[in-house]
Amino acid sequence: MLIQNPIYFLLIPVAAGIVYYSLRKNKSPGIRFSSERFLTISSPTFKTLCSRYIWVLRLLVFVFLALALARFRVPIEESKIQTEGIDIILALDTSTSMLAEDFTLRGRRANRLDVVKDVVENFIQGRKNDRIGIVAFAARAYTASPLTLDYGWLLENLKRVKIGMIEDGTAIGSGLSVALKRLENTKAKSKIVILLTDGINNAGKISPSLAAEAAKALKVKVYTIGAGTKGMAPYPMKDFFGNTVYQPVKIDIDEDSLINIASKTEGKYFRATDTKSLKEIYAEIDRMEKSPIEEKGYMEYRELFPIFLTIAMALLLLEVLLRNTILRRIP
Repeated sequence: MLIQNPIYFLLIPVAAGIVYYSLRKNKSPGIRFSSERFLTISSPTFKTLCSRYIWVLRLLVFVFLALALARFRVPIEESKIQTEGIDIILALDTSTSMLAEDFTLRGRRANRLDVVKDVVENFIQGRKNDRIGIVAFAARAYTASPLTLDYGWLLENLKRVKIGMIEDGTAIGSGLSVALKRLENTKAKSKIVILLTDGINNAGKISPSLAAEAAKALKVKVYTIGAGTKGMAPYPMKDFFGNTVYQPVKIDIDEDSLINIASKTEGKYFRATDTKSLKEIYAEIDRMEKSPIEEKGYMEYRELFPIFLTIAMALLLLEVLLRNTILRRIP
């Protein structure tokens, strides 16, 4: 049972005080007698008792009015709510090759990591009931954020992911392994890793193939994304005077390893060659990865307001009838 407006319970002591004050108030009798012995009644009749305690009806009227205004509600039907919820780890490459500026962000040229972070932010904000974590990797991998439903805190940790925080390199196997470690003991029925890189595995002690086998054993689906244009990409460098200049550099992506990881885990490999395709990839993953969770809830309620109001009106009518008929007093 739910109570919508409990503040109206305060009317009950207020009403009791008013009734008490009215009973204690001295009133002049309508007829004067020289002695009380003329009015002494040895055994009060039922009518006399009713006349003496008629004020109880007025008090009950206020009580039931207060209950009506408080709006008691009881659930009448159990409903089932369908929600979405899975565990997701976003594994992001933070090697120096991600500095290549072959993507655009809000109409301006930007490096790959900045664009990826912007797209990932929109992806996170589009989810509602998923626990999401972030793993960053270069030559080593580390957890930037464990699984959480606090998306505000998650986005703050995403902002802290920078290139150069750890030694340079591309440890795809290590990045996937740390992501799997975060998913290993979770109770979610559906677990996925979205791994993005722009290079070839050249660091770490765990190979991408071995990490893929571990993901398969843990029943974790891995979506892999190769980020970067095909061919030469503008890479920022400093000239002799310290100015930023761009040197065309070819950055290879080990697509075979990424395809192998995705196929072993029943995931999918994507290639993002520009900002638009990167956004479409995360949007597609967002559409594909929704596993329904059935929750019980109460959505339909029965209002008790009419019942309490009817009782209050009935008691008020009864009091009025009694005072003007069998319990009527002579002025």
